Amino acid sequence: MTARSGPIIALFPEASFGAALNCVGIAQVLRERGARPVFICHPGFTGLFADYGFAEHHLSLPGKEARPDTWQDFVRRHLPHFNLSPLEQLDTYVAPTWEAIVDTAIDAEPGLNALLARLKPDAVVLDNVIMFPTLATSGIPWVRVVSCAETELPDANVPPYLSGLAAEDAGRADFERRYLAAVAPAHERFNRFRASVGLPALPSSEFLEPSPWLNLLLTPDIVKRHRTRPLDPRKFIYLEGCVRSEGPFEPPEFPDGKGPLVYLGFGSLGAGDVALIERMISVFATFPARFIVNVGGFRDAYRAVPDNVYLDSWFPQPSVVAQCNLFIHHGGNNSFCEALYFGVPSLVVPYCWDGHDNAQRAVEAGVGLRLDRAKWTERELVSAMSTLLGDASMRRRLKENSATMSANPGTVRAADAVLALVGR
Repeated sequence: MTARSGPIIALFPEASFGAALNCVGIAQVLRERGARPVFICHPGFTGLFADYGFAEHHLSLPGKEARPDTWQDFVRRHLPHFNLSPLEQLDTYVAPTWEAIVDTAIDAEPGLNALLARLKPDAVVLDNVIMFPTLATSGIPWVRVVSCAETELPDANVPPYLSGLAAEDAGRADFERRYLAAVAPAHERFNRFRASVGLPALPSSEFLEPSPWLNLLLTPDIVKRHRTRPLDPRKFIYLEGCVRSEGPFEPPEFPDGKGPLVYLGFGSLGAGDVALIERMISVFATFPARFIVNVGGFRDAYRAVPDNVYLDSWFPQPSVVAQCNLFIHHGGNNSFCEALYFGVPSLVVPYCWDGHDNAQRAVEAGVGLRLDRAKWTERELVSAMSTLLGDASMRRRLKENSATMSANPGTVRAADAVLALVGR
């Protein structure tokens, strides 16, 4: 009887590019270590993991066929809501999103159960914000990845999840009350589903319990929060980011070839806000810097582009950020951690979810600034860019932090912890 070549690790990211690409980074190191990483793939993400050389196993979600315009449809529906405050988004965006997430968990149950029975993984890495009950009942060790902001794990000294508040903000109690009211229907429905498969109910603010085996947080030390109840270091590991390896990037030639290099990337959803990006580009045209702008699938919407701006539909983001002097982004945790990993200041323009929390934390920790997505002025944008590009003290701190993060990459920490869990 021949020995098995390596443990099978199934990575199961949520249907978002942030979680998907975070898991790619972990899988790359698992593969280097001799494991066999495979991906459980949501409809609409077919081919993403195969492009990195990983096997994909597609999750069956009845009535939810993959469509190439799914993300664009989502943006069109919610663009007006992204101009609202985190408190105002609770009813318009957060509650409907939780309803959709609960739908996915319920719909996925039969197909996921069949997939696990067929794959027989040694462990499952779940990068999601909701529990899939078949994982808890399968007996397979599972790892929770907290790839959103650290606020996803509640604590009295940590601001409410998705609030964009400081820990001591006077509005905390009101936000928590309104959050619980907004998500109550989805939460109650999810708990009824859990009960139907023999799982206990979760507390009113939670949709995913900690793993009894292993939990991984992307949060780097420079922005880590001081909790009143510290997390058990035997089961909760801070990864110091989790930056994947990408192909090289050669900056384009600009006509004058001068000035600092600035990258703007608002993620797969934010790229759909063409009006916002066009407004920013009009300011970039007068600013002494070179700009690389990720516009996703909307490249054809842009006509006249200034000489100091280069647009494209996709970039190998980590490789771009590594060469930049400033990163303008939406506060997604992957983008936030990539900026910290490469020692680049962040100008955060949040529009939803944990982007609000990361924008606030960037200011608190002295690693960046935030800009209101709907209310900023040309003067404010110019001032923020000038401040971040000229702050030598911040840049020194960021470079020191970059050296610390690079010396012990989160992808390696994560892979080693997963392999230790399965005895390899």
